[in-house]
Amino acid sequence: MDKIPLVYASLGEKELAAVAEVFSSGWPAGQGPQGKALEAQLKERYGAGDAVAVSNCGAALHLAMLAFGVKPGDEVIVADYTFPAPAHAVRYVGGTPVFADVRPDTGTIDPEAVAALVTPRTVGIIAVDTLGLPADYTELQQIADRHGLFVVEDAACAVGATYKGREAGALAEVACLSFHGRKGATSGEGGALIAADPAIGADARQRSSFGIGSIYDQAQVIDMPIPEFTEIGYNFKLSDIAAAILQVQLGRIGELLDRRRAVAARYAELLADEELLTTPYVPADRTHAWQSYLVTLDPRVNRAGVAADLRAQGIGCLHGTWASHLQPAFDAKQNCPVSADLFRRNLGIPMHAELTMSQVERVVEVLRTAVRANAKPTGALKGAS
Repeated sequence: MDKIPLVYASLGEKELAAVAEVFSSGWPAGQGPQGKALEAQLKERYGAGDAVAVSNCGAALHLAMLAFGVKPGDEVIVADYTFPAPAHAVRYVGGTPVFADVRPDTGTIDPEAVAALVTPRTVGIIAVDTLGLPADYTELQQIADRHGLFVVEDAACAVGATYKGREAGALAEVACLSFHGRKGATSGEGGALIAADPAIGADARQRSSFGIGSIYDQAQVIDMPIPEFTEIGYNFKLSDIAAAILQVQLGRIGELLDRRRAVAARYAELLADEELLTTPYVPADRTHAWQSYLVTLDPRVNRAGVAADLRAQGIGCLHGTWASHLQPAFDAKQNCPVSADLFRRNLGIPMHAELTMSQVERVVEVLRTAVRANAKPTGALKGAS
């Protein structure tokens, strides 16, 4: 029985050739020639004031909080239904994450929930392009402008997605990208901070290298300057090996996204008549990057049973993402009922650019059987997990 993995990175000969060039250059570390080339590529792609390549999206979010001066006592409103990296970033700098519930149709942060959470202590908003679908930035920016707040776009899952004709990664004054192994463009691990204001980019770049900037640049100066550590920084550099891979991946993003979109369209077509689950909704004013494909199970369906049946047939699956306010690390005294409901009922099924249509059809066949086998009779008590 052939296994169908949940995720699979589309890496090949072109990426290997790029790595070989780095090996030949003698500079595989961070902030070297390939890192600079990647940052230039990102800056042009997003029409940004600056772009800073970093080790992961969590590092980019952390640097964004530092650049905006978030401090103890400050509140930052964060999307609840997501991998909780935004809340971690706020806590890293001593701020308080305030969790905003999400829309039931898209799973993206609900602007009405955000507006209701603003207090005199609120300094910013971190929106998330949930699983590859951009949030409602027009409404979010209006709220931010009304209260003098910053907006950060967590576009970790959304490279290649669009909102009202604009690309995810260019929808707020700062955006944070991820190049993790399950993303549309990947180097295994990696990230970037995209800033409209060059000053924010310069701040992030300096802090990302222990506060002393690029060692590579300093090595090119004949009189051997000795840098001074004038502030506490971090080791968030992206290696030139990863940067070289990403330049190739970003050049392929159109091709890879087309494949993911074809998979998503086929899933939607094959599952349209299944009453025990619903497929993702994409508003007409945006496009999805399809980092993941989540179906929402009917409350009568036992998700754990479905997952066990899929995995027994060699088909990868996952719970979806997290209702962050329920995680013990945050000890949040909040209620986000929509997020909590999606957390209980969503199920991720295989989504990547290497899926064949015959594999998609097999996933749907096994999923349909599993859902029906694990559904309580109509009228039975709800509470499936």
